[in-house]
Amino acid sequence: MLASVFLSCQTPYLQSQQEFIDKLEADLKSRDLFPRTVGKTDFSSKTPLSTVRSLMLDSNGLIAIAFRRHYVEKGIEKPDSDMKKEPKDISKRWFTTPWCQIEPAMAFQIGLPVLIFREKGVLDEGILEKGVFGTYMPEFDLDSIEPYFQSKEYRQVIQDWEHKVWQVVGRKGTPPKLYDE
Repeated sequence: MLASVFLSCQTPYLQSQQEFIDKLEADLKSRDLFPRTVGKTDFSSKTPLSTVRSLMLDSNGLIAIAFRRHYVEKGIEKPDSDMKKEPKDISKRWFTTPWCQIEPAMAFQIGLPVLIFREKGVLDEGILEKGVFGTYMPEFDLDSIEPYFQSKEYRQVIQDWEHKVWQVVGRKGTPPKLYDE
């Protein structure tokens, strides 16, 4: 039996990003997990958030890949603050797509296991901050994709997440009980 999982990832613009996605999808399928992505495997005429919500409710876990997307050559956070807030230099920083914040938050809200892979160099803010989910957030380098997928780190985090996904599969459809038997 295949278990549906939500794969949150931007449309790749680099061949190495596509290679990372392909490797991850192949690994998931080898575990009998079926990765589903809005605009790739699932389409709808509904609004994007409604489409994501529908797919999320049909999934048993979420994996997000926070690739580099936007590069800020020169930037300042909180410029001209009149509230004694120190401006912060965010020059030469990479940001990911906002969907890497939205979709994991939606999955968290409905109790799905979430695993986020963050590309090296992507700003760790919001959901991408260490400790926000209370789980380990692996960081990868697109210059060494094959070694990463062979690493002990990858194997352990994916197995831990997979175990939680199969727990969801086993519990789905079971009504909540407000009493002890």
